[in-house]
Amino acid sequence: MSNNIFMLIDLLGTAAFAISGVFAAMEKKLDLFGVYVIAFITAIGGGTIRDVLIGDFPVAWMRTGYYPVTIFIGASVALFFHKLRNYQKVLLLFDSIGLGFFTVLGIRKGIALDFSMGLCIALGTITACFGGLIRDVLLNQIPQILHKEIYATACIAGGILFFTLQKISLPPVALDGICILAIVTVRLIAVKYNWSLPGIYPTNKKE
Repeated sequence: MSNNIFMLIDLLGTAAFAISGVFAAMEKKLDLFGVYVIAFITAIGGGTIRDVLIGDFPVAWMRTGYYPVTIFIGASVALFFHKLRNYQKVLLLFDSIGLGFFTVLGIRKGIALDFSMGLCIALGTITACFGGLIRDVLLNQIPQILHKEIYATACIAGGILFFTLQKISLPPVALDGICILAIVTVRLIAVKYNWSLPGIYPTNKKE
């Protein structure tokens, strides 16, 4: 995959997560500074943890001004829509888009380091999910990745699809696009139809 496409995927994912961070922060009625802080952390949190784990220093967002600028622009545009009534729907959409882009990005980083399939998928999941995890903790919410709903599972499924399709020698752009679309679609459909992983706790029955 060319460096330009790699950078495009990274920046699109960064913008999507920055926007999701803005709507999560506005839902909690944070002030303007708080909104930008949450947007920034959501956008760079997963990538930072990934780079620390693989020893890639300085971490990606510190090497260029593209990331802070992308986050600032994405967050500023999102703020124009502060009068929307249902932040949750917009948050879900952009969070799902971010999951797709960052999962593929993390997988590609793992492949570049000649990691095994399992480690590549783990890197993709960390890249995609951990910014949102930090965001939710700061907003005093149980992180979505820890719920029984389909979240990290969508990233893992997308990673398995990536390596399955890779065996038939698809062009990198097509391979990445299909996997991103699959992850976003699975996440959105799972929320729409209330799909979830099996529960381990007994449900309360009405007497």
